[in-house]
Amino acid sequence: MLVILARRLAQAVLVLLLVALISFAIFRFVGSPVDNILGQEATVEDRNNLIERMGLDDPIAVQYARFVWKALHFDFGISYRTAEPVADLIASRLPATLELAFISALLAMIAGIFLGIFTAINRGRFVAGLVMTTSLVWVSLPTFLIGVLLIWLFAVELGWLPSFGRGDTVRIGFWETGLLTVSGLKSLILPAITLGLYQMTLIMRLVRSEMLEVMRQDFIKFARARGLPERMIHMRHALRNTLVPVTTVAGLQLGSIVAFAIITETVFQWPGVGLMFINAVYFVDIPVMSAYLLLVGTLFVLINLIVDLLYLAIDPRIRDRNLRGAS
Repeated sequence: MLVILARRLAQAVLVLLLVALISFAIFRFVGSPVDNILGQEATVEDRNNLIERMGLDDPIAVQYARFVWKALHFDFGISYRTAEPVADLIASRLPATLELAFISALLAMIAGIFLGIFTAINRGRFVAGLVMTTSLVWVSLPTFLIGVLLIWLFAVELGWLPSFGRGDTVRIGFWETGLLTVSGLKSLILPAITLGLYQMTLIMRLVRSEMLEVMRQDFIKFARARGLPERMIHMRHALRNTLVPVTTVAGLQLGSIVAFAIITETVFQWPGVGLMFINAVYFVDIPVMSAYLLLVGTLFVLINLIVDLLYLAIDPRIRDRNLRGAS
């Protein structure tokens, strides 16, 4: 197990170094940091002093090593637009994105697994067919259009839920949360549904297909021959054997939720890192763009590492194959 863990960690480090290289390239070569900071009318002396102070005259390898070292210490530079440390900007907005991503993923997992089991068990019935048809509609619509439709229905026509913002928040230590206020919870409903609907549909269809495949296996027929209740067969035997591919897809979709929350945060003006990135692109705020790329890449790598470890815990056969491959 330690051999597999060491191998996964080594792969994660290599991927993170590659992501850091891309992030460094954006910071260093997209536009001129000197022009962005001083402007076009700066004197030659001021430009040379800033180049020397920022180390831009050092070899590229030295600059990259310095960039990685600062990133490890959460030093991503200063925002060109707000003149604030980028790390402080991310820290102030990251809780909003993580809460939105967590609630969206939780809704997608619970609803996706439940509907996947339901449509697999009731295959051929009208209700199951209706659910499958509706899922095709949801997976076909763009995320921003789903958000606009939900705003029109629940905020404009019915007036039940707010159409933008995060609502009231409560600070607990360094974490600012909206989950402990009524307005915060109401403000979270529409963005969470919008962001999680596509992932829920994917998980539902995956669970259904895997469930149908498992239900045709011999051990399910043997369980029925033993007289086990259908509920036990479905939940204990069939569902457990569908968890391996579902775990993989669900983990990767969680990373996608964080990465692609940009659209949802823009539609609902949700004050997270996605909206911060959109504003950074609009104002060509290179340090913020670079830090966002590094943040999303790190989250993807960490989630992928956790999924690999869960993979090994759920299915011992995969662990045995990995051990044989390492020996």
